[in-house]
Amino acid sequence: MLELIGASRFALLGEASHGTQEFYADRAAITRRLIVDKGFTAVAVEADWPDAWRVNRYVRGLGEDVDADAALSGFKRFPTWMWRNTVVRDFVEWLREHNRGLPSSRRVGFYGIDLYSLFTSIQAVLAYLDRVDPQAAARARTRYACFDHAHEDSQAYGYAASFGLKPICEDEVVQQLRDMNQRAAKFPATPGLERDEAFFAQQNARLVRNAEEYYRSMFHGRVSSWNLRDSHMVETLQALDRHLTVRGAAPPRLAVWAHNSHLGDAGATEMGEMGEWNVGQLVRDRYGDEATLVGFSTYHGSVTAASEWDAPPHRKRVRHGLPGSFEELFHQCGQTRFWLPLRGNPPLRQLLAAPRLQRAIGVIYHPQTERQSHYFHTRLPAQFDAIIHLDETHALEPLEMNVEWDRGEAPETYPSGL
Repeated sequence: MLELIGASRFALLGEASHGTQEFYADRAAITRRLIVDKGFTAVAVEADWPDAWRVNRYVRGLGEDVDADAALSGFKRFPTWMWRNTVVRDFVEWLREHNRGLPSSRRVGFYGIDLYSLFTSIQAVLAYLDRVDPQAAARARTRYACFDHAHEDSQAYGYAASFGLKPICEDEVVQQLRDMNQRAAKFPATPGLERDEAFFAQQNARLVRNAEEYYRSMFHGRVSSWNLRDSHMVETLQALDRHLTVRGAAPPRLAVWAHNSHLGDAGATEMGEMGEWNVGQLVRDRYGDEATLVGFSTYHGSVTAASEWDAPPHRKRVRHGLPGSFEELFHQCGQTRFWLPLRGNPPLRQLLAAPRLQRAIGVIYHPQTERQSHYFHTRLPAQFDAIIHLDETHALEPLEMNVEWDRGEAPETYPSGL
């Protein structure tokens, strides 16, 4: 795998679910090798920017958190188990130890690239300006007051604004982002804590601007909101790339953690035929061979997932891969775990060229409607540069386990018809 990644500056490491222990553990193990053996600079994850920044401060030896559990406690929004789990906790502790004793310019960071934290990011912008420029903070409060009617409910703002029930805040967030960009441009390019804090605030302002549009788009179709979200993720990666670039030093190298559906090239899937693009496709278009896209796959086992949005997580059974799927094909190989290097491998690419079904489990799993809810067609060799298959996998272990998770699902033979 390290040889395949080679000199790539972006290693996109996916997952076929948001709740599988082995996906998280193998991804963390690969990332440790990338950091130690390949000099990777940062880990960028499918998580909110402000919450991940708190972890970033911890792994870089800053802040007041006493351990990784405390540093991860900022992840309070559903689904908390995505980042508050045993694998991420252990990786964060490892990363802090790795950074210990290194000069600040060489410490590896931990960053979030998602855009759900609209109101948390507003508060972060205001808190930064309160410290450095109270007059600018007052102007920002006046602009962000446009959101007050939503009472910190992002979807309520999106619904009211998209249907003309309340004012749209687009002009205000664009003006604030412009001001933050101008402020950030005044800082010298040399690394330092003051520049990092300005960058953190600038990115929060960018997130507010993009999230405002995203929440309005949610009520007008899946494709437009999906594309806005993934475009924001790529914007964030590009901003990180610029921020971490040091004159005279080697270019930054980033390990990216997100779902297969974000990191595999959407142009090779039926979702792409519907007009969706994603991080993998956009990064490939921009960086070419400087990006390596790695996917994960499983045939059966268990997964941590909810039954509906904002519901408690359960340890659910993962059904056997459907006939005609890549999961079933890989299971028939009879190997418990293997990986396939697809890039630069013409015979294998030809063998797997025909479209097949592929499973995607997010934070919600509906096994009773699995084909409709969790499968789509894809051309695997065009979607990923490599695929890792783990035939049986297990549920990710949350740091907080509720009774339902610990008990798990009843066996399939349980008499549910009584």
